[in-house]
Amino acid sequence: MTATASTHLDLGGVVVATALPYKEDASAPAGLAVDYDAYAEHCNWLIENGCRGVGPNGSLGEYSSLTDEERRKVVQVAVETVGDRGIVVAGVHGPGWHQAQYWTQLAKEDGAHGVLCLPPTMYRSADADVAEHFAKVAEVGLPVMIYNNPLDTKVDLRPELVAEIAKIDGIVAVKEFSGDVRRAFEIQEACEAAGSTIDVIAGSDDVLFELMIDGATGWFAGYPNVFPAEAVAIYDNMAAGRYVEAREIYKSLIAAFRWDSRTEFVQAIKLGMDMVGRNGGPCRPPRAALTPAMEAQVRADTQRALDALAALK
Repeated sequence: MTATASTHLDLGGVVVATALPYKEDASAPAGLAVDYDAYAEHCNWLIENGCRGVGPNGSLGEYSSLTDEERRKVVQVAVETVGDRGIVVAGVHGPGWHQAQYWTQLAKEDGAHGVLCLPPTMYRSADADVAEHFAKVAEVGLPVMIYNNPLDTKVDLRPELVAEIAKIDGIVAVKEFSGDVRRAFEIQEACEAAGSTIDVIAGSDDVLFELMIDGATGWFAGYPNVFPAEAVAIYDNMAAGRYVEAREIYKSLIAAFRWDSRTEFVQAIKLGMDMVGRNGGPCRPPRAALTPAMEAQVRADTQRALDALAALK
């Protein structure tokens, strides 16, 4: 499988940061082996429900808990399953640019359309180090969506820094996960002042509506693993300016969406998948099972969303 070298990628639509199913296997890490067949079925289900594409090996895909062999094969399965029906944006996060660049090269060889990349994941980098990190990843020749998640990395891709990074050839978008809905306008203003351009992609499910109102052009999302068709309906209505219709669906789902911005988001989304008949299942360490109280809250919030959706029909 090979990818066409390109520094352009249209990220409009709902690209799902895919959760990863496991099956019990005593010989696998933590007794859980990646269930590639179930993962392929899940990717297919998301595409059939109108999603633009899938994003393997994000935080939701538990990339840091995978072996190197598993991490590569997950991308290969996603590419093979999606085919020409959508796009695959592979997570290539790494502690240093040499690791991130390595995963980007493999993603290119295996047919991914673009990559999603955090700043150095285990080091609170200075601005120049962050810019070098992304420049080295972009050298591979795949479109790069940089990922601002200061909650986890402790590195904030501030609007003025994003505007400078956007000058690097191959940097096409920023996944904005700070939770600050003011960022869309601020990034646009900073880019205008710096003479650069970049697409702002909503990264937090519970501020999707607000960011799209302010100009975000895509959604790299978590909860469409549970509610793909409804998420696509929100996005399509927003893109068409049907804000009242979009808001009604969004409001119905917001209780569940809020979990996307919490530490336990992977466990919460996988539990939501279980509740709607999908293959969510357990997580590998360091993600432990939800406490009984937290599980009860996730179930209540997910059921509240399901009931609200049923009332809309």
